[in-house]
Amino acid sequence: MINGKKVLAIVPARGGSKGLPDKNILPLLGHPLIAYSIRAGLGCGLIDRTIVSTDSQKIAAVARQYRAEVPFMRPGELAQDYSRDLEVFIHALKWLEAHEGYQPDLIVQLRPTSPIRFAADVEKGIKALAGHPEATSLRGVTPSPITPFKMWWADAPDQPMRPLLHLPDVKEPFNEPRQALPQTYWQTGTLDIMKRETLLQLNSMTGDKILPFVIENQYAVDIDDMGSFERAARIIQNAACIKFND
Repeated sequence: MINGKKVLAIVPARGGSKGLPDKNILPLLGHPLIAYSIRAGLGCGLIDRTIVSTDSQKIAAVARQYRAEVPFMRPGELAQDYSRDLEVFIHALKWLEAHEGYQPDLIVQLRPTSPIRFAADVEKGIKALAGHPEATSLRGVTPSPITPFKMWWADAPDQPMRPLLHLPDVKEPFNEPRQALPQTYWQTGTLDIMKRETLLQLNSMTGDKILPFVIENQYAVDIDDMGSFERAARIIQNAACIKFND
């Protein structure tokens, strides 16, 4: 809780991963992948509850083993390849209100596939959003390794290309040196925080006033194959991030 506001962490973990079967519970340095996100939620003094939203009994059992709450099983229609985070989070909030009368003010999303987090960052992110009443959410971002000002739309091989982005005071940003172009950022899955009204009233995961939370590029890992699994393991072993020391 912060400033009288209740804070809920949700770890979304469906069971239907195709690229890496059972990805969310595959062992990472001796512990299931999902355990790192659960530990991030339970270890933050500002977070009141850490729950897992899953359709998988296997994932639910692992989550409970690591002391997360699993108050409900996610409906199968919300655990498909193209299911949206918004539907999953609204389902969780409505279930908690209907069955427990629980209404959190801030909701922290801790994706299992982005396990590299620092305890101080989770707390800083919550404080930042709580301290900006005009903001609708906070999203983790990292500096773009490639500038989108040099990217193009190509509709067909025999049609002229169109630049992806424009700059109001620069005629041809795609012909400018990279150093002369604005810094851009791409979003990571490391940390997303939103207000209850953003989800339920604006029907959005972010709203339109999104605070940036900049994460160093080396820690912005999104696990989707064994290569990224191995990279995450190397980083966790050598960084003072949230991990298990056994």
